[in-house]
Amino acid sequence: MKDCLIKEVRVWKLNAELTQPFAISHGQHDQAENVLIRLDLSNGVSGFGEAACAPHITGETQDGTLASLRACGQWLVGKPAELYRSLCRLLAERLQNNRCALAGLEMALLDALTRCWNVPLYRFFGGAGTRIETDMTVTVGSVEEAGALTRQILKKGIRKLKVKVGRDFDLDLLRVRRIHQMAPRCEIVLDANQAFDPGRTMLFLKKVRAFGVRPALFEQPVPKADWEGLKWLGKHCPVPVCADESASNFLDVSRIVREKAVPAVNIKLMKFGLLEAAEAASLCRAAGIQLMIGGMLESRLAMTAGAHLAAGMGCFQFVDLDTPYFFKKDPMRGPGLKSNGVYDLKPISCGIGVVPRHS
Repeated sequence: MKDCLIKEVRVWKLNAELTQPFAISHGQHDQAENVLIRLDLSNGVSGFGEAACAPHITGETQDGTLASLRACGQWLVGKPAELYRSLCRLLAERLQNNRCALAGLEMALLDALTRCWNVPLYRFFGGAGTRIETDMTVTVGSVEEAGALTRQILKKGIRKLKVKVGRDFDLDLLRVRRIHQMAPRCEIVLDANQAFDPGRTMLFLKKVRAFGVRPALFEQPVPKADWEGLKWLGKHCPVPVCADESASNFLDVSRIVREKAVPAVNIKLMKFGLLEAAEAASLCRAAGIQLMIGGMLESRLAMTAGAHLAAGMGCFQFVDLDTPYFFKKDPMRGPGLKSNGVYDLKPISCGIGVVPRHS
């Protein structure tokens, strides 16, 4: 392993059809438009990564991310892979405004390194466990669409649901009621993606609780800029509030911890990169803050990398790594995600264990 150099970094677009539009309160994906990375080492080992672009959330585009990855990939060539921490720190400085590109490069580098070390990625993150169970999302839509998707989710054997709300207050109440009627014993997480204010949040919860729904969590109810509103809800909301867009980097998480703003934080590889995601999760764990591992619209490659982090650290109470189920065709091969929402990482001998079908 000593003096193993990065030989080549290749990047290409991944455009994948979805089974249905992935709609949230303020936008939707009609297809996945991501970027894949292959990082080759001088000893013949290759690692793979994925950058998931979410223009309506982060402003990052596929073309811009592709350009960033090409430039940083050229910069990495010839550098010793074992100096990954210093390399990733320098990449983080270069990619401050393109964090999904950072996540993809770190993913490819750590995949290659753990393949060299002959250990699965979850051991790199601590090896606490090998199995986690994801929820599945009921996207924004009609009551009928919510019912149809809930039926599909239950048929898979998944028993944890995330319900996107925030586009139509009254319609969302009907959607949540229908979902609860169909799945009364399932855990439900609500996610407004910044669509409410504190008053609307409290009213929405009052109404859903009136027909028997007890959400396990309410994710990002207010706009990212409404810090005081988020803190107020963190203290007064009858349901634990989880920061997502308000926890977009390590400094945000540090502030949440320092000010005891909310009881839960959503950690996404595409917001932090892998190394900073682990650091942010460790900080939250030390402060007694609950953790969700989430994502944008990743394929099974990046989602399985997230599963390695969550299982390896063993401190995530909520898992939202479901977007591979929305891909019409799986562009990846390898073990990991089962049809019932379980990520079983035990069969993976080294690295992430998932690779592109065409690379």
